[in-house]
Amino acid sequence: MKKLYRSRSNKIVAGVCGGIGEYFNVDPTLIRLGVVALSFMFGGGFIAYIIAAIVIPAE
Repeated sequence: MKKLYRSRSNKIVAGVCGGIGEYFNVDPTLIRLGVVALSFMFGGGFIAYIIAAIVIPAE
């Protein structure tokens, strides 16, 4: 069973996007672009990233 963790090897800020990319087998760059797009369109991407950095455990 796979578990969601923040990545320690593939991180830029807190490793959230790297961990989500590893969990779903997707390039973390696409996840990062999605977070940036959500931040600019709705303003919730940044807050969601901060919450995820607090809630998701480190690898």
